[in-house]
Amino acid sequence: MRIAGTPLCLAVCLVSCGSGGSYATVVDKVRGSGRVTVGTKWDQPGLGLKPGTGEPQGFDVDVAKYVVQALAPGEDVRITWRETPSSAREAMLQNGAVDLIFATYAITEARRPKVTFGGPYVAVPQDTMVRATDTSIRTVQDLRGTRLCLAKGSNSYRRIVDPPPDGKLGLPARLVSAENYSDCVRKLDAGQLDAVSTENLVLAGYAAAAPGRFRLLGDPIGEERWGVGIKKGDTATCEVVNAAVAAMWHDGTATRLLRKWFGDTGLPLPSALPRPEPCP
Repeated sequence: MRIAGTPLCLAVCLVSCGSGGSYATVVDKVRGSGRVTVGTKWDQPGLGLKPGTGEPQGFDVDVAKYVVQALAPGEDVRITWRETPSSAREAMLQNGAVDLIFATYAITEARRPKVTFGGPYVAVPQDTMVRATDTSIRTVQDLRGTRLCLAKGSNSYRRIVDPPPDGKLGLPARLVSAENYSDCVRKLDAGQLDAVSTENLVLAGYAAAAPGRFRLLGDPIGEERWGVGIKKGDTATCEVVNAAVAAMWHDGTATRLLRKWFGDTGLPLPSALPRPEPCP
């Protein structure tokens, strides 16, 4: 599999970027052109982190490589990586800037009208991270009245501040806006907010990158299922992606990749294939 970091070409239909032709589905593009543009995070340690001029690295990146290869077995597929911030994921799928997204993309009811989700490829508990020196926050109930990060494009904070059915705890908190979770962590470290809450693998990556500075509460708030973002209505690609995700768990690759990136965190890691999303 060849990897490329070349600038993105303009998309002229669903998935025609730089391929020399137009294709109705992503799987058609991959098999017809040997090319695909994949969106990942570039700022999340352990999941999608781009070091300097190299390609991004992390669990999501490795999952993307496995799934892409399954779209065209035995073919030499060229991947162009594209940074995909949480706030831009839907737009980038809709305008053809990316073909697939592997970027801690939680499947939610609010996103379903805009995105076809493949997978999910993993289910991850939501946890909360605070400064290691802050002994006043031990459980999620201690977040009452604290300064909580609101990362642009993410819905994780709602589980804390909104009541059911949309949220979970309904705790009053002061929301502090941030561009992304890296910005949340910077503001947490600088004392500009008190807590960051999202999936525990995301938080564990940041904690591991700064040993001794942060602490996870270990008090889960529900669970998020990370799906593969596909342009709305691309059923054929969704079905192939779901088959690839199932194979990734059945052949042990998913477990191996989780241990590779998070085996030293001390977290209990996901151990089974999540219930798949039905393709539309």
